[in-house]
Amino acid sequence: MGIIQAKLIESMRSILPIGAIVFLLSLTIAPMDTGTFLLFLVGLAFLIVGLSVFTMGVEMSMNTLGSRIGASLSNSKSAWFIAFIGFIIGILVTASEPDLQILAELVSGVPNLLLILIVSVGVGIFLVIALLRVRYGISLSVLLTVFYSIVFVLCIFVPSEFWALAFDSGGVTTGPMTVPFIMALGAGASGAKSRKHGSHDDSFGLVALCSIGPIISVLILGICASFGDMNYTPEPATVLADTREGALVYLGGLADAAKEVAIALLPILVFTALFQLISRPFSRRQVFRIGVGVAYVFFGLMFFLTGANTGLLPVGRSFGATLSGVLGGYVLIPVSMCLGYFIISAEPAVYVLNRQVEQVTAGAISSSTIRIALSVGVSAALGLSMLRVLTGMSILFILIPGYLIALVLSFIVPPFFTGIAFDSGGVASGTMMSAFVLPLAIGSCSALGGNIMTDAYGCVAFAAMTPIISIQICGLIYKLKANRAVRRFNNEDEYFIDYTKEEGGVNYAAP
Repeated sequence: MGIIQAKLIESMRSILPIGAIVFLLSLTIAPMDTGTFLLFLVGLAFLIVGLSVFTMGVEMSMNTLGSRIGASLSNSKSAWFIAFIGFIIGILVTASEPDLQILAELVSGVPNLLLILIVSVGVGIFLVIALLRVRYGISLSVLLTVFYSIVFVLCIFVPSEFWALAFDSGGVTTGPMTVPFIMALGAGASGAKSRKHGSHDDSFGLVALCSIGPIISVLILGICASFGDMNYTPEPATVLADTREGALVYLGGLADAAKEVAIALLPILVFTALFQLISRPFSRRQVFRIGVGVAYVFFGLMFFLTGANTGLLPVGRSFGATLSGVLGGYVLIPVSMCLGYFIISAEPAVYVLNRQVEQVTAGAISSSTIRIALSVGVSAALGLSMLRVLTGMSILFILIPGYLIALVLSFIVPPFFTGIAFDSGGVASGTMMSAFVLPLAIGSCSALGGNIMTDAYGCVAFAAMTPIISIQICGLIYKLKANRAVRRFNNEDEYFIDYTKEEGGVNYAAP
């Protein structure tokens, strides 16, 4: 009971600030109708319950499954076997990602099934690359530089309507279903390697590389095929006649979310069952615990997605349209930055990242440090997104210098921080971005008469980029402090903690 209470309190701290901001805005500059506000209040309750149950389930199931499979792959002597299994896992977990399905449904011009398939294959290929990187110790910074260079070269040959869609696809694929499994997979593979070589630098980076695959695959799709007009398909606004109709809306949302989550979990469960039958890695007690954890994940994610899609999505569209008429729309920038600072804490995948950072570093890097860096990064991302909605500037004017800064920093900061930073980009661009921030941008862009495909889409891409920079700056500060501590402790003949680039992780050494 104590664990449940702690999870509920943690979820309330993450989600209630968003509710407070929306409530204050609804009383002042962005009033909303009673029906929408009712949907929003119920949605907050669903988010709190869903996030708390989901995090319990992840600890009991996904972390155990991913880490054990990752360790088994790392111990395999066959690189071809690693490649085959990694490719299958990448396709299975991505094709059923709820956030990807939502994005595919919003875009007309590209067949939904084709977009999902292309993105899934991209993740599968890059998950193979990520696992082989861990096996052979290839530099993450070098790989990121090479592949992002390919991304921006491909942009030259692709219609501008595909730019934002490609980068947003890279963000939404690493959602609440994909991230826990892939991060645990990386921790397991790196853990098996670290027992041999004593380094944890490769614990992170799988999500970072898997986020590049969809970008490249969608850009290649834009080069190879023509789909006519790329446009956004708006959903009709929800209008409630009474409270009974509101209850029916949520019941329908629960049914839809249950179907999405079941589809998302089924491939992972089938793969795990085959893995258990072949290698028998889990005892009966562990299998039972994993089963209970999967049930928690199912119900937690079902409630969370229902709260986000039914309660927050209409509020996002309404707020965007209303705020675009205040002070010429420029009030959107500070409001979205304030929302961005708090909204990242409500992302389910952020909890997974923070917990793994604390576990791998034994608490040397606190979750609060990562959370603050993420909040600052996402706040800046939403400010840039709304500036682009207001001005109509090209998305590449921000992405190219942004990723250039991020890649230069990756050669300066400790490799451990580079992995965390680029993983955080995928983690930050999850369900809350798709269900609240993107509708906010779409609502404001539509009211201002802009091009939704080129001006509104891309906010998920910015949310995936700016945390990379903010966390690497955090790593640079750690490195500078560590270097000063090294000099001081050397003079005092004391033990010191060394965060040098050459060693990478948390190493205790004596002068």
